[in-house]
Amino acid sequence: MNKMELKGNWNEQKGKLKKKFGFLTENDLMFEEGKQEEMLGKLQIKLGKTKEELHKIINGL
Repeated sequence: MNKMELKGNWNEQKGKLKKKFGFLTENDLMFEEGKQEEMLGKLQIKLGKTKEELHKIINGL
């Protein structure tokens, strides 16, 4: 997953992540330009997933 792919359809992916993991908040999923890795790191911790597992989840939405 590259930055453009994440940014391009992030609103759609964000909604699906919130549906799948109801405990995620808007702040957990806030995408800020240049801070993609920071956001993904926070999601890894909150979901207890590796970077690869998280990428598979997001790509599978």
